[in-house]
Amino acid sequence: MEKDLYNLSNFNYELPRGLIAQQPLQERDSSRLLVVNRKNNSLHETIFKNITELLNKDDVLVLNDTRVIKAKLIGKNKTGGKIEILLLKEKEKGIWETLVRPGKKAKLGEEISFGKKGFYAKIIDKTLQGGRIFEFFPKDFASYLDELGKPPLPHYIKKEIDDFEKYQTIYSKREGAVAAPTAGLHFTEKLISQIKQKGVNIVYVTLHCGLATFRPVKCADIREHKMDSECIEISVESASTINDAKDKGSRVIAVGTTSVRSLEAASFLNPAGEFHIKDKTFETSFYITPGYKFRIVDALITNFHTPLSTNLILVSSFCGLALTQKAYAYAKTVNFRFFSFGDAMFIA
Repeated sequence: MEKDLYNLSNFNYELPRGLIAQQPLQERDSSRLLVVNRKNNSLHETIFKNITELLNKDDVLVLNDTRVIKAKLIGKNKTGGKIEILLLKEKEKGIWETLVRPGKKAKLGEEISFGKKGFYAKIIDKTLQGGRIFEFFPKDFASYLDELGKPPLPHYIKKEIDDFEKYQTIYSKREGAVAAPTAGLHFTEKLISQIKQKGVNIVYVTLHCGLATFRPVKCADIREHKMDSECIEISVESASTINDAKDKGSRVIAVGTTSVRSLEAASFLNPAGEFHIKDKTFETSFYITPGYKFRIVDALITNFHTPLSTNLILVSSFCGLALTQKAYAYAKTVNFRFFSFGDAMFIA
């Protein structure tokens, strides 16, 4: 029975193409919200702007303040062949791990130009997953990226967005992500203000969403999947507020699976026998699968995730596989919008 719980097929599902949201709503907080109650296995619908009704005074809402960079570049090799490069992670100054397409045109030692004098890159290595390591010249190419880079929209979004800010949370601050923490896209300045007025504490963590966030699981036994590492930063102030909430019995509500991973990866058992989190900056490949006992997170706000993703596996671990499958089946039946620009869930 336990083996069946970890079978990859549990986390696969069919989705009509028409339910994949291709663009964000005009009003961010007008998206639909499916409220999932783990205590009684119930579901009910509301609108995201009504989420204040689901929050209590002294709750702590944890947001990921990462900001997406224009991580997609189009270059040419020496024969003029077009190469699409997705920046994933800066390993050291000017040296980036990337995904490339088509890979056959990205040969070791080759130089790739980007149509701007003085801006080019050299392929210096391959990754175990089939990507490439590039050394960029100049090493600090932020101004070129701002001019020439494109938003790194997921493959299932087929049209470009007219405003890059639509793929940023309104509280994005720290540049470094190559994918948005999409659960946060539903918040507006007005809604944040209303949440604060209710007496909810809002804190921030930083996890720059990278390859680990969107690489699909392919192992038949999901426990064999290896997560790519990502960098997490938790401030003294955020850790203190969260730890105070745990001591008082108030809820810690994570916005997005990246916030969940940040909090749970930083958790530890203090001398009093209670779980707290540490303020620190660290790399983690922390991977949550069914059976994990959550230490910090009491409730979760999240979008509807792609099949076979670590995000969906995390949600199933938090919500329970049967209830997650029930929620997704319901959402499909009543035409919820799925994935990055889609609707949301509140799991309590």
